[in-house]
Amino acid sequence: MKQLSKLESVIFLLGGVLMVVGAACFAFGFSHPQLVQVTSWGFLLGTILFSVMQAMQVYEGPSLVIHRLKRMQYVADIFFVLSGISMVDTVYAFLRRWFENYETYITYFYNKWVVFLLIAALLELYTTHRISHELKKENNQ
Repeated sequence: MKQLSKLESVIFLLGGVLMVVGAACFAFGFSHPQLVQVTSWGFLLGTILFSVMQAMQVYEGPSLVIHRLKRMQYVADIFFVLSGISMVDTVYAFLRRWFENYETYITYFYNKWVVFLLIAALLELYTTHRISHELKKENNQ
């Protein structure tokens, strides 16, 4: 697995921290609308930083299992970014005009960032654990 440079590692960690702080502040910050507006953009920035740095960490070995797990991790990265876009849309409703009526928008898209985040987190948890296990197994052989 290609290691990230020191700067890339800092950006990766910063992205993760922005994601956690942004999601927590957004979930508990509805009493302060100005806070929600700022944290939604912070969360989106965090998802982009985290996803890009994780995508830069490529696997160059022969294991097909790890290659498959890395592809699953790329899917998780896409879901992270979708959750960030959905969170920003929950605040600003910029995708509202793409839907026929408000009820359809509320039903299918509004505040669905949690679903995207849950899917991404589950995929990330699984792939991180399995990649770690497979790399240990590969190093022992």
